[in-house]
Order: sequence, then C-alpha cells, then structure tokens
Amino acid sequence: MDINVVLWDWLALGVRWLHIITGIAWIGSSFYFIALDLGLHRHDKLPEGASGEEWQVHGGGFYHVQKYMVAPANMPEHLTWFKWESYSTWLSGFALLAIVYYAGAQLYLIDPAVLDVTPTMAIAISLASLSLGWIIYDLLCKSPLGKNATLLMILLYIVLVAMAWGYTQLFTGRAALLHLGAFTATIMTANVFLIIMPNQRKGVADLKAGKRPDPALGLQAKQRSTHNNYLTLPVLFLMMSNHYPLVFATPYNWLIASLVFLMGVTIRHYFNTVHARKGNPLWTWGLTALLFGAIVWLSTLPGPVGGPTSEGKKNTRMTPTQSRLIKSAKFEAVRDVVQGRCSMCHGDEPSWEGIAIAPKGVKLETDAQIARHAELIYLHAGRSTAMPPANVSFIEPGERKLLVEWYEDAVK
Repeated sequence: MDINVVLWDWLALGVRWLHIITGIAWIGSSFYFIALDLGLHRHDKLPEGASGEEWQVHGGGFYHVQKYMVAPANMPEHLTWFKWESYSTWLSGFALLAIVYYAGAQLYLIDPAVLDVTPTMAIAISLASLSLGWIIYDLLCKSPLGKNATLLMILLYIVLVAMAWGYTQLFTGRAALLHLGAFTATIMTANVFLIIMPNQRKGVADLKAGKRPDPALGLQAKQRSTHNNYLTLPVLFLMMSNHYPLVFATPYNWLIASLVFLMGVTIRHYFNTVHARKGNPLWTWGLTALLFGAIVWLSTLPGPVGGPTSEGKKNTRMTPTQSRLIKSAKFEAVRDVVQGRCSMCHGDEPSWEGIAIAPKGVKLETDAQIARHAELIYLHAGRSTAMPPANVSFIEPGERKLLVEWYEDAVK
C-alpha cells in the first residue's frame, strides 16, 4: 500500500472538515450580528450612548442586547471578541488550497493548454493574486470613490468579474473558480484582521484612556462588515463548485461565477430588508431564480469554434511517474479495465444516461489521461470501491487488484 497517498488523502479530508466547521462558526456569527444590528429597536428610553436594543429568546432563556455606536460610558470587565472564527476559516482554507492544489499542482492547478508553467511558477501566481486582491480592494475603499457605497459596490463587482475571467486564463477551470473563492475570502478575512479588529482595539484603548473614540473608525468597520455579509454566499458556492463540472468545466465558467455574485446580493438583500423590518421584497427570489436559470443555460452552451474548454484540451506534459505508469508491463491490461469500466462516464461525451459532463472533469479515454489521474484511480477504484458508484460497470476484484499493483509498482 502507498501509505503516503492514503495519509495525504486523509489529511485533505481532515483539513476540509476543519474548514467547514470554522466556516460555519464564522458565517453563523456574521449573519447573526448583521440580523441583530438591522433589527435593533430605537426609542427614547435607551441608556445614554446606546443606539438600539433587542430582546431575544433562545434555549429557554431571554437575552437583552444593547448596542453602543461608539462605546459605553464605562468599559465592562469582560469583552467577547469575534475574530478567530474568521482567522481559522482562512487558515484552514489556505491549508486545504496548499494540500490539494499546490501539492497536486500538475493535476489540479496547471493546464498546459491554458498556461504552460512550472508548479513553482503556478503557486507563485496564485499567492500573488490573493495578495493583489486585498490591495486593490483596500485602495478602492479608502479612495474618494469609497464614500459612495453604490459606486464602490459596482467597482468591486467589476474587479471580481475581471478576476473570474483572469483566473480562467491561468489555471484549470476547477482551480480558477476555487481561486476566485479564495481571492474573495482573503479580502473578507483581511477586513477582519486589518480593519475591523484594529479599529475596535483603538476604540477600547481610547475609552480606557478617557478619550472619546473616533466614530469614523466604527463606520469604516461597519462598511467592511457589510461587504463581508454580501460576499459570503458566493464564496460558499465557489467552495462547492469544484465538485460540479457543469460549473467549472464549461467555457463560460467565469461568467457563471460572475452571476453567482449577483445572486449573493439578491439573497442577502432579501434577508437584510426583512431583518430591518423594511418590507418583504419577494421580487428578489424571482430575480435570483432568473439568474440561476441563466447559469444553467450557460453551462449547456458549446464553446467558441476552435476553442474547447481547458478541461477538454489535450494535456501532453507528463511527469516521470506518469511515464513509468504508461511504460509499465501492466498498463495495457489497466487501460482495458479503465476504458471498459470507467470511460463510459469519464469521457469527452459520456454515454451513461443522465451524465452530461465527466464527473469532476476527470476524463479517462487516452493513455495520458489515465496516467495523469492514476492516483485517483488507485484510491477510488483500487484501494476503495467508491468507483464505479454501486459498481454499476461490474468491475471485478481482480481488476481492482491490478489497478493497485500497477500504481504501487510505478511509485516505488
């Protein structure tokens, strides 16, 4: 058994689980505080400095929450800071990016038909793009344009659309959309780390020093928090996109991602309006449905003439291990097994009813494709019975054994 491959796969699963757990914690607290802030009751009997209050009931108890726009007159002995939910989500997400896309760059990150670069260069481009996103965003927010909330949101949307297209010119379709999510999530966490938390610390320090905190700091933090609120749902969609080839393995994947950001706005607008008790804008769900319908339609369109999607282009670069896999004495028998048991789904034109695009964009028709995805074949059809699902193509135990021996012989 190739224990390194097995342990690495378990590491990916463990970190992915951690990322989901921390993401739930961050999103939950973010949504709660946005809803709380919008739903505050304002009246003349509030304590001095308080801008609103809310009575809530949960778990058999009553909670009385009051908000102070700047700070209370006296600093409480204990303050609960909400920051590690964001930090741990980004850190676990970056760790997952490194485990899956950096360590597996030649399979998941690089498509030579899109941009023929070394793994080191591809990783450097990835890291630079994440940093660039925050720099552009922060400069826009701090510029005079940032004083106009609507104009700022339009400019930020243009940046996101440009990055969606740009990533598809750099990486595989799967990596492109995942990076767009990481690009956005980096902005969100940087908002917490570089703006929201420092501004809150300055306010607390001023209060302890007997000074009146600068209200502008609170307004700036509120702006960034609001942006995070509208970006959350698109990031979740992009996190899931790598499981659905109809999203990432299509020629209009960048446009699909762009429309997803608009859906995030329409959905959050509905909930924010309801929480603020300003109405029940059901039209937002109709618009969201239309946008989703447009996404479904885009996923079915063929690419431009002479321009197949990156996932469908031939990848001719091979690693030494992939070369050994093809030169193996067992390869001819392995090819027969894979083409007979797997390629009816994992092909350019799947013949299995109900499958329009190869699952996860994995195609197993040519020798190079089989060698490139050998590790996945080993794990999913050799060491486990995950593939084919329910063993619908009746792969035999001896055939699974052959796949294991072929892979392990080549990686010794």
